[in-house]
Amino acid sequence: MGLLAFSPGFATGTPKEIKPTRRKLQPGGIQSPDKPISGAIDAHCHLDFKQFNKDRQEILDSARRSGIAHMINSGVDLSTNARSLELSAKYDFISATVGLSPNTLESIREPELDMLLRQIEENADRAVGIGEAGLDYYHCKDAAGRRRQAEVFRRVIDLARSLDKPLVIHSRDAEQPALDMVKHLDKVVFHCYSGSLSTMKEALDRGYYISLATNVCRSGRHQILARNVSLERLMVETDSPFLSPRGGRNEPSFVLDSIRLISRIRGMEPQELARITAENTKRIYNIRSSTLP
Repeated sequence: MGLLAFSPGFATGTPKEIKPTRRKLQPGGIQSPDKPISGAIDAHCHLDFKQFNKDRQEILDSARRSGIAHMINSGVDLSTNARSLELSAKYDFISATVGLSPNTLESIREPELDMLLRQIEENADRAVGIGEAGLDYYHCKDAAGRRRQAEVFRRVIDLARSLDKPLVIHSRDAEQPALDMVKHLDKVVFHCYSGSLSTMKEALDRGYYISLATNVCRSGRHQILARNVSLERLMVETDSPFLSPRGGRNEPSFVLDSIRLISRIRGMEPQELARITAENTKRIYNIRSSTLP
């Protein structure tokens, strides 16, 4: 994860935020920590990954029982894009995005890359967004590899623009370079955002969305982001099966851990934050589902 560049004046410079309801709260900022939450959305997960092969249906059932109304399953390559679309066709509470992770590029040659980009284009009408795609400077240290990431990312950006779909950005240790490449786009989601406050402010000022993952529960740096992000552009995600707030494998129901923590940081009710982040996710992805309020 990238180091944060702290900006003392950032909190006063954020876009106009949705005002949290002011109620009498118990110590810690939550009226009732154990009160059930409903209507939440996990804005980014990978339920098709092998970590869920043995108990996928149980995980989905658990998520639904816990109060997760919808999940966004994101593809990262040819096979995961196909499986994400299969999940969205099978379950009305799952939507898919189709993409090309920068971390898959080492094993992809031009013919497969062309095939993958065609897959994204041909299935865009079945997906709510394009991505995840972007730059990963954490895993890729050499200049040549980073140049190729940028070249491929540019092609995905062009696709998202021509298809008029939201672009879901993976930008580990590369948030500002990724932002610099997409400033001509209108619909952008920074998935699992871990960058600086100043880059986040610039993204928010452009109307882009910031999705915070469940690592917020274990990271003071991410909690600073949660304190400062504009509520009207905030989304929450698990990035399951990664970044569990409890250790081990992550799963969609654990996004409620983030909702409870962020609501305490912001001094508001967890149910209200669940509603706001769900509305934001539905808005950017234009989701209309019978499973959603």
